[in-house]
Amino acid sequence: MPQNTALSRLLDAGKDLVLDGALATELEAHGCDLEDPLWSAKVLLEQPHLIKQVHRDYYDAGASVAITASYQATPQGFARRGLSVEESLELVARSVRLADEARQDSLADGSASGPLLVAGSVGPYGAYLADGSEYRGDYTLSPAEFRDFHRPRIAALVDAGADFLACETLPSFAEAEALLALVAEFDVESWFTFTLRDGAHISDGTPLAEVAALLRAEPRVAAVGVNCVPLELVTPALEDLRSGTKTPLIAYPNSGETYDAATKTWGPGSHVGDAGTLAGLSVEWRKSGARLIGGCCRTTPGDIAALAANMTPRDPA
Repeated sequence: MPQNTALSRLLDAGKDLVLDGALATELEAHGCDLEDPLWSAKVLLEQPHLIKQVHRDYYDAGASVAITASYQATPQGFARRGLSVEESLELVARSVRLADEARQDSLADGSASGPLLVAGSVGPYGAYLADGSEYRGDYTLSPAEFRDFHRPRIAALVDAGADFLACETLPSFAEAEALLALVAEFDVESWFTFTLRDGAHISDGTPLAEVAALLRAEPRVAAVGVNCVPLELVTPALEDLRSGTKTPLIAYPNSGETYDAATKTWGPGSHVGDAGTLAGLSVEWRKSGARLIGGCCRTTPGDIAALAANMTPRDPA
């Protein structure tokens, strides 16, 4: 059995979960400058109290799960700042402690009710490259190289007490295979979420049906789905996954705005009104099998509060 089973216990009991929203863009709203290859991991070094505050804001808004600030926190990335492996892994552990402190504070003063969970973020190799390749999957490593890259961070997250791992924003089938081997090696529960080329394929072109087949046989994978994707791709992707697995499905897409890579700015998207919000679309996504719903880039505690208000219990089966 996996060493952490809090997530699967809640899902097995029939509970649907609200996840948090964007971390990096919310940190920017607090005044952080994230023009850096480390992205939000930079704040672990410089202003960790702000990470705790954002986690607290999401718990208070109704999220049951906070995802740690370890998405781009790797020894290789921190080495560019002159940090040792030991110092880097201590920062990974700090990301778990900050989320846990926010959880304890929210529970202590009654701002949130439990159970509240902490997901240890494991971003893809492409996030370390900081060139957008987590949305293309156009990098190639051997299975051993993938495992060697991810193993130290996973060990630090597990040792620090993350309730489970969020293997997220994955563009590569080969990388997912390597992470699946590490989940088994550490005997830790996880979810796996992917970026998309379209509604039927992850970013490297692998059909979602193959992704579902890979993950459905691993009992340590508590949920599978998509994140950091456009709103309009969520429903077709969930439908494709649901046809290939009985594993609970998860979705935490972007806000609906569009990103201009040339200017590094966000502009209006194709969705307007309630029908184009997390809260508005959550009804459709739940009908498509989603049991865990939250937000990614440009979503806010306000979006999560509206989502939580809309996530009423399911009718008995």
